[in-house]
Amino acid sequence: MNFLSAIIVFENLHEVKRLFHWGPIIALSVIGVCSSMAILDSIIWYWPLDTTGGSINFIMLINWTVLILYNYFNAMFVGPGYIPLQWKPENQQDIMYLQFCRLCQGFKAPRSHHCRKCNRCVMKMDHHCPWINNCCGHLNHAYFTNFLLLAPLGCTHAALIFIMTMYTQLYDRVSFGWSSVKIDMNAVRHIHNPIMPFSIAAFGASLFALGLALGTTIAVGMLFTIQMRVILRNKTSIEVWIEEKAKDRIQYYQTGEEFIFPYDLGSRWENFKQVFTWSGTPEGDGIEWPVHEKCDQYTLTIEQLKQKHDKRQRSVEYRVVEEYNGAWCPLKKGLNTFLRTPCTEEPRIKLTLGETIFATRGTKWWMYGDKVLNEEHLKAGVRIRGWFPRRCVEKCLYDSANNSTCEEKKEQ
Repeated sequence: MNFLSAIIVFENLHEVKRLFHWGPIIALSVIGVCSSMAILDSIIWYWPLDTTGGSINFIMLINWTVLILYNYFNAMFVGPGYIPLQWKPENQQDIMYLQFCRLCQGFKAPRSHHCRKCNRCVMKMDHHCPWINNCCGHLNHAYFTNFLLLAPLGCTHAALIFIMTMYTQLYDRVSFGWSSVKIDMNAVRHIHNPIMPFSIAAFGASLFALGLALGTTIAVGMLFTIQMRVILRNKTSIEVWIEEKAKDRIQYYQTGEEFIFPYDLGSRWENFKQVFTWSGTPEGDGIEWPVHEKCDQYTLTIEQLKQKHDKRQRSVEYRVVEEYNGAWCPLKKGLNTFLRTPCTEEPRIKLTLGETIFATRGTKWWMYGDKVLNEEHLKAGVRIRGWFPRRCVEKCLYDSANNSTCEEKKEQ
């Protein structure tokens, strides 16, 4: 029992460490500033607690703060749910429809993806969110979306408090001339007797909090809209991208296939209920899912295998001709390379002269690809892929005699 208790304590400490990351620190700071300033502005200057309206307003502000933090911490600490290490389907024949994860030493269940940040295969992975320092997936998708809804609502309420506080406190203190505006902060307001005067510092703090509240309302509100669009179609952000690539693949090769997204149940309400439930626990076990009548459990995983094969076939071999240290904004690689670094959390990889890379995508100034590694690294499950400057590599030219060797490298 002592050993089990030690394991539980270690796991809890590991989860608490999620707080010590720039994402949660900034998010909680914004929540703290907006909520505390809204409460202070309200009870001291705008709507004191000795009135009925002031008391109701105070309760609403506290309610917003509690609900926002409740959903935020649940999204962070409940987590998305992870596929068990070394997982295999019950029917061994189904292995042929699944991708194998070398890092987790198991197969990827339908709708799961490996997260580089969490270092685990995540159930129904939507994305890794730096603001909660965790993945958004099967178990915490509802909490995360609730947070995205409540944060703009709470910030809108706070913004109204800030605006009305500054308006009521400055109304009798601002005088307009023909060519000037004067503010007399010593003028006394006669509506009620505040605990402390509304000073320049209070005005500056309220104005700063207003900017945070409005910025949060716009930014988080847009994220909520995006999340609801995918939820009502019973998709994730990753699956939207997979569906787009499926249509491109079919059009490119003119295969005549009809791709039907398997998890859209045909009704927005039914799709909604897959994420939001009265119990707070989403439908399903994170491995098996209800599917469209024309599909099966492995419709999407088979499409992913096709896309993976197509990706290998269309990848291009490059050789490193200029070393690169892996910097995100390398100053020595040219101004355009520095300014147009990819806006993504995907890693940058260090390059050494003579190395070989298979590039799968890129921009005018950057490329993304996999390094060709030796057998020892491959057996250990090591895979090095990421972005690198285009100027650091040149395309390999090989004849038909060496073509088979190139294809073997791709299959690795």
